[in-house]
Amino acid sequence: MTAWIDTHCHLDAPEFGAQAHAIRAQAAINGVAYCVLPAVEVANFDAVRSLAHAGCDSYALGIHPLFVKTAQDDDLARLDAQLHRHRDDPRLVAVGEIGLDFFVPELCASPLRERQEHFYREQLKLARKHGLPVILHVRRSADRLLKHLRDVAHVGRQPGQSGGHAWTGIAHAFNGSDVQAHEFIKLGFKLGFGGAVTYERAVALRHLATTLPLEAIVLETDAPDIPPHWLYKTAAQRAAGERQGRNEPGELPRIGAVVAGLRDISADALALATTHNAQVALPRLAALLALPAEQAGADEN
Repeated sequence: MTAWIDTHCHLDAPEFGAQAHAIRAQAAINGVAYCVLPAVEVANFDAVRSLAHAGCDSYALGIHPLFVKTAQDDDLARLDAQLHRHRDDPRLVAVGEIGLDFFVPELCASPLRERQEHFYREQLKLARKHGLPVILHVRRSADRLLKHLRDVAHVGRQPGQSGGHAWTGIAHAFNGSDVQAHEFIKLGFKLGFGGAVTYERAVALRHLATTLPLEAIVLETDAPDIPPHWLYKTAAQRAAGERQGRNEPGELPRIGAVVAGLRDISADALALATTHNAQVALPRLAALLALPAEQAGADEN
């Protein structure tokens, strides 16, 4: 069976609750060999770490821009402490999910616009400090994200240093322009594609999924969010009492098949390429995927 990596899955979300382990088991049956579980706030750091170890998956620690409003002023210090404490945990693969969100009106105005930019920039610095990639939330904010990435990389660059990418990581649920996509790629990022690409009306996104270099693409679900078209319920269906479809990591192979069809390649070829790309974006994955089964299931010391 073709094996896939879901590079972005919120398995700890309340929508899954006590079903999380069963949902992960079903995803494995469907061919999802590995999941990356990003945190969104300090309160769920322990949950993503526990689920990652239980499922032989990986996790990231960070503060999501949508949670900046409720974050405490010392949460950045708490994140720093957690990154240090778990620095030797091979399942900790990135700082994330971090970024900027200029879709929500409240976050576009002072003081939350400045606050989320502060949290984003400081978390970029923590990623540099701890030598970890970043998993980025990109929603109507690509240019501003790129500015901070360049600024923080420039500050940390040694005199005379050149060559190589400034960053490693993933621009999750990417939906920007061609120009923005190539700017992220030049900095060292892979671009995440998921359920949104399954909609025929997503013309610009499908164009990116078709034309970007294959080595720039990784796959994700963002479960339980961004359901593919076969799970989506219209406003009329919801008004009639149908519940909105809940995305799950087990949907990834079908999403991958859509992307493979757009690119006119086999699903196997796409799975192999995106698995390799995920390991480039999140280098600790390579060592984990190479472990024998009996070691891969070992708990954190």
